[in-house]
Amino acid sequence: MDKKALLERVKELGLHTIRVEFSDMYGVSRGKMVPASRLEEVLEEGINCAKPTFSLDLSYNIPPGTGTADEVNYEDMTIIPDPATFMVIPYQEGLCRLIGDLYADGKPFPYSPRGLLKKVVEKYREKGLIPISASELEFFVFESDGDNFQYYCDKPSNVYTVGPRSDPKGLLTSLQNTLVQMGIDVLYINHEFFQSQYEINWRHQEALTMADQTFTFKMVCKELAFLNDLFVTFMARPKNEMGGSGYHIHFSIQDAETGKNLFDDPNGKEGMSDLMRYFIGGQMAHAKAMTPFLAPTINSYKRYVLNSFAPYYLAWGLDNRTTYIRVPRERGAATRVENRAACASANPYLALAVALIAGLDGIEKQLDPGDYYVGDIYTEEPGKFDTVPFYLQEAIEELKKDKVLCEAIGEEIINNYTAVKMSEVERFRTYVTEWEFNEYFYHL
Repeated sequence: MDKKALLERVKELGLHTIRVEFSDMYGVSRGKMVPASRLEEVLEEGINCAKPTFSLDLSYNIPPGTGTADEVNYEDMTIIPDPATFMVIPYQEGLCRLIGDLYADGKPFPYSPRGLLKKVVEKYREKGLIPISASELEFFVFESDGDNFQYYCDKPSNVYTVGPRSDPKGLLTSLQNTLVQMGIDVLYINHEFFQSQYEINWRHQEALTMADQTFTFKMVCKELAFLNDLFVTFMARPKNEMGGSGYHIHFSIQDAETGKNLFDDPNGKEGMSDLMRYFIGGQMAHAKAMTPFLAPTINSYKRYVLNSFAPYYLAWGLDNRTTYIRVPRERGAATRVENRAACASANPYLALAVALIAGLDGIEKQLDPGDYYVGDIYTEEPGKFDTVPFYLQEAIEELKKDKVLCEAIGEEIINNYTAVKMSEVERFRTYVTEWEFNEYFYHL
């Protein structure tokens, strides 16, 4: 949709307010509301927000070294709405929403997660390739009695159950209908393994569109739940007694001219093309360094445990949910690679960008991923396979050592991201937890 068509559409629908939003480094939706009467002006001039939005952590701290705070006098950046992202918000009468691109001094803002993904996608297009992706996101739903958060559906063994017993307030139906109205092609919804854990799947798209949809999906889930006196969380592992929520990302690559899935090769080993094997090789080569973006919080690493269907050892397999990379059994147009490392709290723009950077490096260097693993890799002897990093600080050190990934991401995002994350590491290191008090207080 171009600007003229967008202006006509907003007028035709009688919309009165525009939400102009962007992704911060956490993947949280930020922005401003503007009257619809100002849309033409905003499409040309954008709206201003402070650059230190990219300096703040989730507790309002501004750690040193982010490059977006005192270093630039806390100045503004500009958000220019992308007309292609127009969506009416069904649960807010008269409102629509546009995702914006970030600029500073008339140039793309180098700290923008969406901007990074756009650059990575363009590198594929220069080679006649179109990266395709799909998101599988798990999340937990809670309700509150004012003082405590309780599971929305607190009975065990409800995996794959549907209906009021696993969704008493009909949240999932509301989510389905809302997402469909917003142009997200929902495939199916199910209760997942743990109490009050759910998953929604929708149809694959070009990578940038999928990231926009995933960003929107997370916002809609949280807002619609809130309007129903419920709370959705995408944090990796919200409770000790429960497992974690994953963000499984599927990738394939199309030929830009023919639209053919270039991962498919009926004559290749296991029906996979060399291009697909090289893409997997890139995933494996950069697995550890990608981790800070796929597992972005202290809590993320509490998902990486044995027998959890989350990655632990670094290997790839065919339709194997115990390995880091899974190749689903479908072939033909559905041939694809699934990276299972990300947790649901990952920023979709950054997660897709780093995985595609790794895949492209594998393609360009023709990295061989080796043989695929057969069996339950959780049962292997420790030391036989490398593991994922188990702490955020360890993952950041792995990232810093990966020159290919750091150069492709850019020093602005690397410096900003690591500054905020290392501050998070240090705050957690010095925080006294309830576990420590219970463990040591009486005896020591």
